[in-house]
Amino acid sequence: MKSFKAILTSICLLLTFTSCVGGTANTSDSTKQQDASAPAEQNESEEVSSEDSPKAKLLYMGHASLRITTPENKVIYIDPYAGKGYEPAADLILVTHDHFDHTATDKIANRAKGCRTITWKEALVKGKYQTFELDFAKVEAVEAGYNRNHSVRNCVGYLITLSDGVKIYVSGDTSKTKQMSKLSEQQIDYAFYCCDGVYNMDLKEAAECARLVGAKHDIPYHVIAAKGNVFFDRKRAEKFDSPNLLVIDQGEEIALAK
Repeated sequence: MKSFKAILTSICLLLTFTSCVGGTANTSDSTKQQDASAPAEQNESEEVSSEDSPKAKLLYMGHASLRITTPENKVIYIDPYAGKGYEPAADLILVTHDHFDHTATDKIANRAKGCRTITWKEALVKGKYQTFELDFAKVEAVEAGYNRNHSVRNCVGYLITLSDGVKIYVSGDTSKTKQMSKLSEQQIDYAFYCCDGVYNMDLKEAAECARLVGAKHDIPYHVIAAKGNVFFDRKRAEKFDSPNLLVIDQGEEIALAK
């Protein structure tokens, strides 16, 4: 009888052990299934976040005047003078040279706390082109001038790199410069070329410069000498000979992308 009870006890213990092991295995499998689904959920979340991320914008105000809004919603004005759209508070003002049609900074009445103005004086110091690191952009001064109306000693262009990596080259008032061939290494996204043919290079020379720089988008601006309220000639701009031509009308705002 004692032997029979011992056998029954052994069987019960064996069944209990088997049940515990099976339960543990099932729990482990369930955990693995949950872990496997986690990366998919995370990736989906990342995709939504990427799609919803803010984009930089650029407003062409006419003549040589531009307004850039960064992904952080910071506002950069370049060569203020023409057009409308000066209401947003400035975080940065860039001026390429001292001519009146590039220096109307009084149009920018609203300025954010800590707003900075960088002119050719700060950008070109003792013959050296300066670089400015800001929280929302990197600004590099580059060569400009080389014609009878604009001396290379007191004119600059700007290469602006936004926090999302978008690069914008603004030639300023210039003819072809020695530095343009080196700018091709920068892999510029948007390049603005003055091409009025009166005070600066004409369309033909500007197209030659565009081929040297090799930007993704070549944009003609400062297309004609300012006359009255006419600050952009679209028909003339469309004659800009570049396979990467992008014509932006006065008052038009575009989204910027890599």
